[in-house]
Amino acid sequence: MSLYVKEKPEYLIESLESMLQQTILPKQIVIVLDGKITSELQVVINKYKLSNPNLFSIVPLEQNIGLGLALNKGLEHCEFELIARMDTDDISYPERCELQLAEFNNHPELDIVGTLTSEFFESPDKIQSIRIVPENHEEILKFSRRRSPFNHPTVMYRKSSIQAVGGYRDILRKEDLDLFARMLENGCKTKNIQKELLYFRSNKDNYKRRKSWTNNSNYIKVIYKFWRRGYSSLWDLLYVTFAQIGMYIAPTWLLKYISDSILRKKHKITGVEKND
Repeated sequence: MSLYVKEKPEYLIESLESMLQQTILPKQIVIVLDGKITSELQVVINKYKLSNPNLFSIVPLEQNIGLGLALNKGLEHCEFELIARMDTDDISYPERCELQLAEFNNHPELDIVGTLTSEFFESPDKIQSIRIVPENHEEILKFSRRRSPFNHPTVMYRKSSIQAVGGYRDILRKEDLDLFARMLENGCKTKNIQKELLYFRSNKDNYKRRKSWTNNSNYIKVIYKFWRRGYSSLWDLLYVTFAQIGMYIAPTWLLKYISDSILRKKHKITGVEKND
């Protein structure tokens, strides 16, 4: 986990508790403090560290350095080969670690195992959508040439495989796509469990953030670099470029309509129709 000063203490508690309630418990929980945090967040960190000092490893950083670089610092302190990513405002399903570990045990050639996510605004009891990512390695490879083929907070991956490609790089909001593409290029084998195993905390402002030129231009830059080294095709680059420019200039209501009605399919969960 990488903890940022603007995180809400109640969200952090929910996130940590979800990992402490796993059907197979983690042997270590590494939390990187990405710069100074609030006294309220520090109280939460101190409480969990004192209650189980052998489980929690706290890595304080003097300055905020961003998600990718902060995760690299955390990886240095991870004592085990298999590492589960987690965001400090998301909630893992109880069986998440058990099912991902089973994939690694059954298929030892795997380097990354991700899952689907249940997106919610206020309460995980009210799911807004499900983000579906491709299941098998060939589909993941194809998907990665334009978009991130994993839901980043869900992945469990091998520490040695990340280190082999140099870890995360400092690319705002696209550090995961960049890392996963380099791992795939390096021959890593992958899979996504076709089941929602993480509640992803979202909000209605996400559409506005997607219209940020910093976000849109960084996305184009990443795919441009993919094209330059032959990972993505020219068509992939053009597709992403025009899509991101269109996203930037489109009104928010149109962006929401495209995202909810075209890019997401209808899906039924426990008899209730929801967006994917």
